[in-house]
Amino acid sequence: MPIDQASELALPSDDFFLARQPILGRNQHLVAFELLFRSADAEDANVTNDAAATAAVISHASQLGMEKVVGERLAFVNVDEIVLMSDFVRFLPPDKVILEILETVKATPAVIARVIELKAHGFKFALDDVVADSDDVRKLISLVDVIKIDVQAVAAAALPALANQLKSPGKKLLAEKVETVEEFEQCLELGFEFFQGYYFARPAILSGKKIAPSELSILRVLELINSDADNSEIERTVKRDALLSLNLLRLVNTPAAGARARIDSLGQALTLLGRSQLQRWLQILLYAKPGGAVEFNSPLLQMATTRGKLMELMGKKVRADLRPRAETGFTVGIMSLMDALFSMSMSDILDTVVVADDVRAALLAREGVLGDMLKVVELVENPRKGAQLGKALDYLGITVKEMRDIEVAAFSWVDELAHEVN
Repeated sequence: MPIDQASELALPSDDFFLARQPILGRNQHLVAFELLFRSADAEDANVTNDAAATAAVISHASQLGMEKVVGERLAFVNVDEIVLMSDFVRFLPPDKVILEILETVKATPAVIARVIELKAHGFKFALDDVVADSDDVRKLISLVDVIKIDVQAVAAAALPALANQLKSPGKKLLAEKVETVEEFEQCLELGFEFFQGYYFARPAILSGKKIAPSELSILRVLELINSDADNSEIERTVKRDALLSLNLLRLVNTPAAGARARIDSLGQALTLLGRSQLQRWLQILLYAKPGGAVEFNSPLLQMATTRGKLMELMGKKVRADLRPRAETGFTVGIMSLMDALFSMSMSDILDTVVVADDVRAALLAREGVLGDMLKVVELVENPRKGAQLGKALDYLGITVKEMRDIEVAAFSWVDELAHEVN
Protein backbone atom coordinates (compact mmCIF):
# COMPACT_ATOMS: atom_id res chain seq x y z
CA MET A 1 0.00 0.00 0.00
CA PRO A 2 1.60 3.33 -1.03
CA ILE A 3 2.16 5.92 1.68
CA ASP A 4 -0.24 8.41 0.06
CA GLN A 5 -3.03 5.88 0.61
CA ALA A 6 -2.21 5.76 4.31
CA SER A 7 -3.65 9.24 4.78
CA GLU A 8 -7.01 7.94 3.53
CA LEU A 9 -6.89 5.11 6.05
CA ALA A 10 -5.30 7.08 8.85
CA LEU A 11 -8.31 8.97 10.14
CA PRO A 12 -11.50 7.51 8.67
CA SER A 13 -13.33 9.26 11.49
CA ASP A 14 -12.24 11.58 14.26
CA ASP A 15 -14.49 9.70 16.68
CA PHE A 16 -12.04 7.24 18.16
CA PHE A 17 -10.48 6.68 21.55
CA LEU A 18 -6.83 5.93 22.08
CA ALA A 19 -6.33 3.81 25.19
CA ARG A 20 -3.17 2.38 26.68
CA GLN A 21 -3.04 -0.76 28.80
CA PRO A 22 -0.08 -1.38 31.12
CA ILE A 23 2.35 -4.25 30.62
CA LEU A 24 4.37 -5.21 33.69
CA GLY A 25 7.62 -7.06 34.31
CA ARG A 26 8.23 -9.79 36.88
CA ASN A 27 8.89 -7.14 39.54
CA GLN A 28 5.44 -5.67 38.74
CA HIS A 29 6.97 -2.46 37.44
CA LEU A 30 5.76 -0.92 34.19
CA VAL A 31 7.76 -1.86 31.11
CA ALA A 32 5.37 -1.02 28.23
CA PHE A 33 1.85 -0.08 27.17
CA GLU A 34 -0.35 -1.70 24.58
CA LEU A 35 -2.05 0.95 22.47
CA LEU A 36 -5.68 0.21 21.68
CA PHE A 37 -8.16 1.82 19.34
CA ARG A 38 -11.91 1.84 19.84
CA SER A 39 -14.50 3.56 17.70
CA ALA A 40 -16.89 5.92 19.49
CA ASP A 41 -19.87 4.82 17.44
CA ALA A 42 -19.55 1.03 17.63
CA GLU A 43 -21.37 -1.00 20.28
CA ASP A 44 -19.10 -3.53 22.00
CA ALA A 45 -16.56 -2.89 19.25
CA ASN A 46 -13.30 -4.75 19.01
CA VAL A 47 -11.80 -3.15 15.96
CA THR A 48 -8.10 -3.44 16.69
CA ASN A 49 -7.76 -5.85 13.75
CA ASP A 50 -9.18 -3.35 11.28
CA ALA A 51 -6.64 -1.67 9.01
CA ALA A 52 -8.27 1.76 9.27
CA ALA A 53 -8.38 1.49 13.05
CA THR A 54 -4.71 0.60 13.37
CA ALA A 55 -3.84 3.29 10.86
CA ALA A 56 -5.66 5.79 13.07
CA VAL A 57 -3.56 4.75 16.06
CA ILE A 58 -0.37 4.92 14.01
CA SER A 59 -1.28 8.29 12.51
CA HIS A 60 -2.29 9.76 15.86
CA ALA A 61 0.75 8.43 17.71
CA SER A 62 3.03 9.63 14.92
CA GLN A 63 1.52 13.12 14.86
CA LEU A 64 1.83 13.51 18.63
CA GLY A 65 5.20 11.87 19.01
CA MET A 66 5.27 8.44 20.58
CA GLU A 67 6.94 9.80 23.73
CA LYS A 68 3.77 11.78 24.52
CA VAL A 69 1.68 8.63 24.37
CA VAL A 70 3.92 6.12 26.19
CA GLY A 71 6.72 8.24 27.67
CA GLU A 72 10.01 6.36 27.90
CA ARG A 73 8.35 2.96 27.67
CA LEU A 74 7.69 0.66 24.71
CA ALA A 75 4.40 0.59 22.81
CA PHE A 76 2.77 -2.65 21.65
CA VAL A 77 0.67 -1.99 18.52
CA ASN A 78 -1.70 -4.54 16.90
CA VAL A 79 -1.13 -5.25 13.21
CA ASP A 80 -3.23 -7.36 10.88
CA GLU A 81 -2.06 -8.53 7.45
CA ILE A 82 -3.16 -5.32 5.70
CA VAL A 83 -1.22 -3.11 8.12
CA LEU A 84 1.77 -5.46 8.13
CA MET A 85 2.03 -5.33 4.34
CA SER A 86 1.40 -1.57 4.13
CA ASP A 87 3.91 1.27 3.95
CA PHE A 88 2.34 3.35 6.71
CA VAL A 89 3.56 0.92 9.41
CA ARG A 90 6.97 2.49 8.74
CA PHE A 91 5.65 5.73 10.26
CA LEU A 92 6.27 4.15 13.67
CA PRO A 93 9.70 4.44 15.34
CA PRO A 94 11.22 0.90 15.38
CA ASP A 95 13.02 1.53 18.66
CA LYS A 96 9.78 2.45 20.47
CA VAL A 97 7.32 -0.20 19.29
CA ILE A 98 6.70 -3.92 19.23
CA LEU A 99 4.34 -4.95 16.44
CA GLU A 100 1.76 -7.50 17.61
CA ILE A 101 0.87 -9.93 14.83
CA LEU A 102 -2.81 -10.69 15.36
CA GLU A 103 -4.01 -14.29 15.59
CA THR A 104 -6.00 -13.80 12.36
CA VAL A 105 -2.79 -13.40 10.32
CA LYS A 106 -1.80 -16.50 8.34
CA ALA A 107 1.90 -17.31 8.06
CA THR A 108 2.02 -17.13 4.27
CA PRO A 109 5.37 -16.83 2.46
CA ALA A 110 4.53 -13.14 1.76
CA VAL A 111 3.84 -12.43 5.46
CA ILE A 112 7.03 -14.21 6.56
CA ALA A 113 9.06 -12.25 4.00
CA ARG A 114 7.52 -8.98 5.19
CA VAL A 115 8.31 -9.71 8.84
CA ILE A 116 11.93 -10.49 7.88
CA GLU A 117 12.09 -7.21 5.91
CA LEU A 118 10.72 -5.13 8.80
CA LYS A 119 13.07 -6.86 11.25
CA ALA A 120 15.93 -5.69 9.05
CA HIS A 121 14.66 -2.13 9.63
CA GLY A 122 14.85 -2.65 13.39
CA PHE A 123 11.25 -3.63 14.22
CA LYS A 124 10.49 -6.23 16.89
CA PHE A 125 7.45 -8.50 16.89
CA ALA A 126 5.06 -10.27 19.22
CA LEU A 127 2.55 -13.03 18.49
CA ASP A 128 -0.85 -12.02 19.88
CA ASP A 129 -3.51 -14.16 21.57
CA VAL A 130 -1.71 -17.50 21.32
CA VAL A 131 -3.89 -20.28 22.77
CA ALA A 132 -2.32 -23.35 21.13
CA ASP A 133 0.83 -24.49 19.35
CA SER A 134 -0.58 -24.10 15.81
CA ASP A 135 1.08 -24.41 12.41
CA ASP A 136 1.03 -20.59 11.96
CA VAL A 137 2.61 -20.10 15.39
CA ARG A 138 5.40 -22.57 14.56
CA LYS A 139 6.16 -20.79 11.27
CA LEU A 140 6.39 -17.36 12.92
CA ILE A 141 7.86 -18.16 16.31
CA SER A 142 11.49 -17.93 15.22
CA LEU A 143 10.88 -14.36 13.97
CA VAL A 144 9.22 -12.88 17.05
CA ASP A 145 10.60 -11.59 20.34
CA VAL A 146 7.48 -11.91 22.53
CA ILE A 147 4.74 -14.55 22.63
CA LYS A 148 1.46 -13.39 24.19
CA ILE A 149 -0.68 -16.13 25.73
CA ASP A 150 -4.32 -15.38 26.54
CA VAL A 151 -4.64 -16.97 30.00
CA GLN A 152 -8.44 -16.64 29.95
CA ALA A 153 -8.66 -18.77 26.79
CA VAL A 154 -6.37 -21.54 28.07
CA ALA A 155 -7.45 -23.92 30.82
CA ALA A 156 -5.33 -23.47 33.96
CA ALA A 157 -4.35 -27.16 33.84
CA ALA A 158 -3.19 -26.84 30.20
CA LEU A 159 -1.21 -23.62 30.69
CA PRO A 160 2.04 -25.22 32.01
CA ALA A 161 2.34 -27.52 28.98
CA LEU A 162 1.65 -24.68 26.52
CA ALA A 163 4.15 -22.38 28.23
CA ASN A 164 6.82 -25.10 28.11
CA GLN A 165 6.10 -25.75 24.42
CA LEU A 166 6.51 -22.09 23.52
CA LYS A 167 9.55 -21.32 25.67
CA SER A 168 12.75 -20.95 23.71
CA PRO A 169 15.98 -18.92 23.95
CA GLY A 170 15.52 -15.26 23.08
CA LYS A 171 11.72 -15.42 23.33
CA LYS A 172 9.79 -13.87 26.21
CA LEU A 173 6.36 -15.08 27.27
CA LEU A 174 3.67 -12.47 28.04
CA ALA A 175 0.54 -13.47 29.96
CA GLU A 176 -2.39 -11.33 28.84
CA LYS A 177 -5.80 -10.86 30.45
CA VAL A 178 -4.39 -11.62 33.90
CA GLU A 179 -7.32 -10.76 36.16
CA THR A 180 -6.36 -12.14 39.58
CA VAL A 181 -3.27 -12.25 41.79
CA GLU A 182 -3.53 -16.06 41.73
CA GLU A 183 -3.27 -16.05 37.91
CA PHE A 184 -0.28 -13.70 38.12
CA GLU A 185 1.48 -15.96 40.64
CA GLN A 186 0.86 -19.06 38.51
CA CYS A 187 2.29 -17.34 35.42
CA LEU A 188 5.24 -16.07 37.45
CA GLU A 189 6.07 -19.66 38.48
CA LEU A 190 5.78 -20.80 34.86
CA GLY A 191 8.48 -18.36 33.79
CA PHE A 192 6.43 -15.64 32.10
CA GLU A 193 8.41 -12.40 31.78
CA PHE A 194 5.59 -9.93 31.12
CA PHE A 195 2.03 -9.53 32.39
CA GLN A 196 -0.96 -7.63 31.06
CA GLY A 197 -4.31 -7.25 32.79
CA TYR A 198 -5.84 -5.36 35.68
CA TYR A 199 -5.12 -7.85 38.48
CA PHE A 200 -3.04 -5.18 40.26
CA ALA A 201 -6.07 -2.85 40.44
CA ARG A 202 -8.52 -5.43 41.78
CA PRO A 203 -9.17 -4.89 45.51
CA ALA A 204 -8.33 -7.97 47.57
CA ILE A 205 -10.42 -7.10 50.62
CA LEU A 206 -8.82 -8.42 53.81
CA SER A 207 -11.02 -8.80 56.87
CA GLY A 208 -9.84 -6.68 59.78
CA LYS A 209 -7.21 -4.92 57.67
CA LYS A 210 -5.93 -1.67 59.17
CA ILE A 211 -4.36 1.30 57.40
CA ALA A 212 -0.61 1.54 58.09
CA PRO A 213 0.63 4.35 60.39
CA SER A 214 2.48 6.11 57.54
CA GLU A 215 -0.73 6.13 55.48
CA LEU A 216 -2.80 7.23 58.47
CA SER A 217 -0.58 10.27 59.00
CA ILE A 218 -1.21 11.37 55.39
CA LEU A 219 -4.95 10.83 55.79
CA ARG A 220 -4.88 12.94 58.98
CA VAL A 221 -3.22 15.81 57.10
CA LEU A 222 -5.77 15.50 54.28
CA GLU A 223 -8.51 15.67 56.90
CA LEU A 224 -6.97 18.84 58.38
CA ILE A 225 -6.92 20.43 54.91
CA ASN A 226 -10.54 19.45 54.30
CA SER A 227 -11.59 20.91 57.67
CA ASP A 228 -9.83 24.25 57.04
CA ALA A 229 -7.34 23.85 59.89
CA ASP A 230 -4.66 26.49 60.41
CA ASN A 231 -1.51 26.24 58.29
CA SER A 232 0.56 25.95 61.47
CA GLU A 233 -1.41 22.90 62.59
CA ILE A 234 -1.04 21.25 59.16
CA GLU A 235 2.70 21.96 59.19
CA ARG A 236 3.14 20.56 62.70
CA THR A 237 1.29 17.36 61.78
CA VAL A 238 3.39 16.77 58.65
CA LYS A 239 6.64 17.41 60.54
CA ARG A 240 5.85 14.62 63.01
CA ASP A 241 6.57 12.15 60.18
CA ALA A 242 10.11 12.81 58.90
CA LEU A 243 9.76 10.59 55.81
CA LEU A 244 6.46 12.21 54.89
CA SER A 245 8.13 15.64 55.14
CA LEU A 246 11.04 14.56 52.93
CA ASN A 247 8.86 12.91 50.29
CA LEU A 248 6.45 15.84 50.21
CA LEU A 249 9.26 18.37 49.70
CA ARG A 250 10.71 16.12 46.98
CA LEU A 251 7.41 16.07 45.12
CA VAL A 252 6.59 19.78 45.43
CA ASN A 253 9.99 20.67 43.96
CA THR A 254 9.30 18.88 40.69
CA PRO A 255 8.46 21.11 37.69
CA ALA A 256 5.06 19.38 37.49
CA ALA A 257 4.14 20.97 40.84
CA GLY A 258 4.40 24.41 39.27
CA ALA A 259 6.59 26.13 41.89
CA ARG A 260 8.75 28.88 40.36
CA ALA A 261 11.44 28.74 43.04
CA ARG A 262 12.86 26.01 45.23
CA ILE A 263 10.70 25.17 48.22
CA ASP A 264 12.77 24.40 51.32
CA SER A 265 10.12 24.15 54.02
CA LEU A 266 6.59 22.92 54.53
CA GLY A 267 5.53 26.46 55.44
CA GLN A 268 6.79 27.65 52.05
CA ALA A 269 4.95 24.79 50.33
CA LEU A 270 1.67 25.83 51.95
CA THR A 271 2.23 29.50 51.12
CA LEU A 272 3.46 29.11 47.54
CA LEU A 273 1.38 26.15 46.38
CA GLY A 274 -1.79 26.57 48.40
CA ARG A 275 -3.86 23.88 50.03
CA SER A 276 -5.35 22.35 46.92
CA GLN A 277 -1.91 21.67 45.41
CA LEU A 278 -0.59 20.35 48.71
CA GLN A 279 -3.62 18.07 48.88
CA ARG A 280 -2.77 16.71 45.42
CA TRP A 281 0.78 15.71 46.36
CA LEU A 282 -0.35 14.17 49.64
CA GLN A 283 -2.83 12.02 47.70
CA ILE A 284 -0.02 10.88 45.41
CA LEU A 285 2.14 10.07 48.45
CA LEU A 286 -0.50 7.62 49.68
CA TYR A 287 0.67 5.33 46.87
CA ALA A 288 4.27 5.28 48.10
CA LYS A 289 5.43 2.05 49.72
CA PRO A 290 5.10 2.23 53.51
CA GLY A 291 8.36 3.68 54.79
CA GLY A 292 9.61 4.22 51.23
CA ALA A 293 9.65 6.76 48.44
CA VAL A 294 7.19 7.30 45.60
CA GLU A 295 7.86 4.91 42.69
CA PHE A 296 6.15 5.98 39.49
CA ASN A 297 6.90 2.67 37.82
CA SER A 298 4.22 1.25 40.10
CA PRO A 299 1.26 0.52 37.80
CA LEU A 300 -1.27 1.34 40.53
CA LEU A 301 0.24 4.78 41.11
CA GLN A 302 0.45 5.45 37.36
CA MET A 303 -3.18 4.43 36.93
CA ALA A 304 -4.36 6.48 39.92
CA THR A 305 -2.50 9.65 38.91
CA THR A 306 -3.69 9.24 35.32
CA ARG A 307 -7.27 8.95 36.56
CA GLY A 308 -6.79 12.03 38.72
CA LYS A 309 -5.37 14.12 35.88
CA LEU A 310 -8.02 12.88 33.44
CA MET A 311 -10.79 13.93 35.82
CA GLU A 312 -9.16 17.27 36.58
CA LEU A 313 -8.91 18.09 32.86
CA MET A 314 -12.40 16.76 32.17
CA GLY A 315 -13.74 19.02 34.92
CA LYS A 316 -12.64 22.04 32.88
CA LYS A 317 -14.51 20.78 29.78
CA VAL A 318 -17.74 19.53 31.36
CA ARG A 319 -20.72 21.62 30.38
CA ALA A 320 -21.11 24.69 32.59
CA ASP A 321 -24.22 23.59 34.51
CA LEU A 322 -22.46 20.39 35.63
CA ARG A 323 -18.93 21.69 36.15
CA PRO A 324 -17.31 20.53 39.41
CA ARG A 325 -14.12 21.96 40.90
CA ALA A 326 -11.17 20.59 38.96
CA GLU A 327 -9.31 19.71 42.16
CA THR A 328 -12.30 17.67 43.33
CA GLY A 329 -12.08 15.68 40.12
CA PHE A 330 -8.39 14.94 40.79
CA THR A 331 -9.28 13.76 44.30
CA VAL A 332 -11.97 11.35 43.05
CA GLY A 333 -9.70 9.96 40.35
CA ILE A 334 -6.74 9.28 42.60
CA MET A 335 -8.87 7.96 45.48
CA SER A 336 -10.79 5.59 43.22
CA LEU A 337 -8.10 2.89 43.49
CA MET A 338 -7.49 3.17 47.23
CA ASP A 339 -9.51 0.02 47.90
CA ALA A 340 -6.88 -1.88 45.86
CA LEU A 341 -4.08 0.08 47.54
CA PHE A 342 -5.21 -0.58 51.12
CA SER A 343 -6.93 -3.97 50.57
CA MET A 344 -9.99 -2.49 52.26
CA SER A 345 -13.50 -1.71 51.14
CA MET A 346 -14.02 1.85 49.90
CA SER A 347 -16.68 2.42 52.57
CA ASP A 348 -14.19 1.50 55.34
CA ILE A 349 -11.60 3.85 53.84
CA LEU A 350 -14.10 6.70 53.70
CA ASP A 351 -14.95 6.08 57.35
CA THR A 352 -11.31 6.90 58.08
CA VAL A 353 -11.07 10.19 56.19
CA VAL A 354 -13.63 12.97 55.82
CA VAL A 355 -14.52 13.79 52.21
CA ALA A 356 -17.21 15.94 50.60
CA ASP A 357 -20.62 14.35 49.96
CA ASP A 358 -20.21 14.48 46.16
CA VAL A 359 -16.80 12.76 46.40
CA ARG A 360 -18.29 10.02 48.62
CA ALA A 361 -21.21 9.50 46.22
CA ALA A 362 -18.83 9.22 43.26
CA LEU A 363 -16.49 6.76 44.96
CA LEU A 364 -19.13 4.52 46.52
CA ALA A 365 -21.87 4.49 43.89
CA ARG A 366 -20.54 6.33 40.79
CA GLU A 367 -23.29 8.89 41.38
CA GLY A 368 -23.44 12.60 40.53
CA VAL A 369 -21.39 14.37 37.88
CA LEU A 370 -18.14 13.20 39.50
CA GLY A 371 -19.45 9.63 39.37
CA ASP A 372 -20.34 10.09 35.69
CA MET A 373 -16.84 11.37 35.01
CA LEU A 374 -15.29 8.43 36.86
CA LYS A 375 -17.36 5.98 34.80
CA VAL A 376 -16.01 7.63 31.64
CA VAL A 377 -12.44 7.28 32.89
CA GLU A 378 -13.00 3.59 33.66
CA LEU A 379 -14.43 3.02 30.17
CA VAL A 380 -11.50 4.86 28.57
CA GLU A 381 -9.02 2.51 30.28
CA ASN A 382 -10.58 -0.45 28.51
CA PRO A 383 -13.10 1.00 26.06
CA ARG A 384 -14.85 -2.13 24.81
CA LYS A 385 -18.17 -0.29 24.46
CA GLY A 386 -17.44 2.74 22.34
CA ALA A 387 -21.09 3.73 21.93
CA GLN A 388 -21.62 3.70 25.69
CA LEU A 389 -18.56 5.88 26.15
CA GLY A 390 -19.70 8.26 23.43
CA LYS A 391 -23.13 8.71 25.06
CA ALA A 392 -21.57 9.36 28.46
CA LEU A 393 -19.37 12.07 26.95
CA ASP A 394 -22.36 13.62 25.16
CA TYR A 395 -24.14 14.01 28.50
CA LEU A 396 -21.09 15.72 30.02
CA GLY A 397 -20.72 18.02 27.00
CA ILE A 398 -17.28 16.70 26.04
CA THR A 399 -16.52 15.75 22.43
CA VAL A 400 -14.61 12.59 21.53
CA LYS A 401 -11.75 14.68 20.15
CA GLU A 402 -11.61 16.75 23.36
CA MET A 403 -11.49 13.53 25.38
CA ARG A 404 -8.66 12.18 23.25
CA ASP A 405 -6.72 15.43 23.73
CA ILE A 406 -7.40 15.18 27.48
CA GLU A 407 -6.09 11.60 27.46
CA VAL A 408 -2.83 12.55 25.76
CA ALA A 409 -2.34 15.57 28.05
CA ALA A 410 -2.89 13.35 31.11
CA PHE A 411 -0.55 10.63 29.80
CA SER A 412 2.11 13.25 29.11
CA TRP A 413 1.74 14.88 32.56
CA VAL A 414 2.04 11.56 34.40
CA ASP A 415 5.01 10.43 32.31
CA GLU A 416 6.76 13.77 32.88
CA LEU A 417 6.14 13.50 36.62
CA ALA A 418 7.45 9.91 36.63
CA HIS A 419 10.61 11.01 34.83
CA GLU A 420 11.17 13.89 37.27
CA VAL A 421 10.59 11.87 40.43
CA ASN A 422 12.36 8.66 39.43
